[in-house]
Amino acid sequence: MELDPKEYAVAMIGITKRFPGVLANDNVNLLVKKGEIHAVVGENGAGKTTLMNQLYGLLKPDSGKIYVFGKELYLKGPRDAIDVGIGMVHQHFMLVNNLTVAENVVLGSETKRGAVFDLRQARKRVEELSKGYGLIVDVDAKIEDIPVGMQQRVEILKTLYRGAEILILDEPTAVLTPQETEELFEILRKLREDGKTIIFITHKLNEVMAVTDRVTVMRQGKVTGNLITKETNPREIARLMVGREVLLRVEKEPKEPDGVVVKVEDLWVKDNRNLDAVRGVSFHVKAGEIVGIAGVAGNGQTELVEALTGLRKAYKGRFTLLERDVTNMAARELRSLGLAHIPEDRHKYGLVLEFPNYYNAILGKHDSEPFCKSSFLNHNVIFKYAEELFEKFDVRPRIPQMPSANLSGGNQQKLVVAREMSCKPKFIVVSQPTRGLDIGAIEYIHKTILRLRDENVAVLLVSMELDEVMSLSDRIYVMYEGRFTGEVRPEEVTLEEMGLMMAGHTLEEVKGTVAAR
Repeated sequence: MELDPKEYAVAMIGITKRFPGVLANDNVNLLVKKGEIHAVVGENGAGKTTLMNQLYGLLKPDSGKIYVFGKELYLKGPRDAIDVGIGMVHQHFMLVNNLTVAENVVLGSETKRGAVFDLRQARKRVEELSKGYGLIVDVDAKIEDIPVGMQQRVEILKTLYRGAEILILDEPTAVLTPQETEELFEILRKLREDGKTIIFITHKLNEVMAVTDRVTVMRQGKVTGNLITKETNPREIARLMVGREVLLRVEKEPKEPDGVVVKVEDLWVKDNRNLDAVRGVSFHVKAGEIVGIAGVAGNGQTELVEALTGLRKAYKGRFTLLERDVTNMAARELRSLGLAHIPEDRHKYGLVLEFPNYYNAILGKHDSEPFCKSSFLNHNVIFKYAEELFEKFDVRPRIPQMPSANLSGGNQQKLVVAREMSCKPKFIVVSQPTRGLDIGAIEYIHKTILRLRDENVAVLLVSMELDEVMSLSDRIYVMYEGRFTGEVRPEEVTLEEMGLMMAGHTLEEVKGTVAAR
């Protein structure tokens, strides 16, 4: 049947896009109705972001046509997309940290009075938009001083300020807490009520079910399903994404842990502003045990992880690894003692993006055999090792010589996870391990974390995904403003109680509050 582009806000028909060695989009059709929230889901490398980058003018299709509100477009760049009412909020925010909210929103589209930038008028317009769409944020605050959830609101305000009728949100909840995610959903529903059209790129199926109207599923560059959200379920979407049945819940066997591997006593750590970020925390991790740390972002988890992995100095307290005092030991020495680290920021601490994948696959062990002999790298061994690692951990595309910068965010994360989990650690610090990953990769990484536990590795799991912490951990410490509000076992606490502890209530207060109801 012939498609009529006039029936849709967005009609991308027969879109094909190739890169060297990769067919990213293979004759893709995407049809989005006006005034709906439309999810585009798929594994990492499925072609979702490539498709959206063509709609936003960042890439040009090799073939196919793009229609917006029935009019065929020939986009030369993002400015053309903005001019026809398309806005895009990228997974990695594009904000200037030392400018205010208002200044960031109007940047590039400044209101002028004659030849002079009229900041007062711009500020007033941003404030009106903020209140009108429920995107409440202090327009005079600097970006560096507001939390991630607020920064995302600023990105949305930027698109609305430029007159966007179609909003593309690329993995919008990847860095948000559960509370911030729900606030975002309320904002999206309000935008839909006001007639905006929203394209929602995600891999989180619970979010698809919670906020979208229709779903387009992609796998390996092709569309595998067009679904009405209320008529489908997470299992069907997952099967279309991955091409097989996917285990949506972690199955964890009981295990008795062995001796203490890690002990932290009264640890104090300062942040970049020289303020106390970690304030006297004490805990331990045993061999064959997963200990989770839960909390809203910005409560000291990052500084704690950096202190444990040699990236930041503690100014008080003690950290022992296998009964050896390793407090403030350098990262290189810690790795030699059996510590591995999956960092929350894969770009800053996990990879050298300009390096080829095969170099990034051996970072941290590049100076030891079999990868190095007599101060020379053994490239044949390194290349073969990288190929095996890519196959085992399903890193796509499987091109070891490709610069890691050319991998999707999720596949960059898979590469870091593959490297760290394959170095036979005694203690591994796992920070946001599934951030930006698709459901198939999440399933695999969860199984790998559990396998490390079964192999008697001590695992410290730090994650903003509360479901992840609850399902994987044997014990959980809840962190608020640099301190622990309690230690719990996941089977003995509810999500509601965890939420209260994450808001600063002690375990005793929480149990008393719930019991009083």
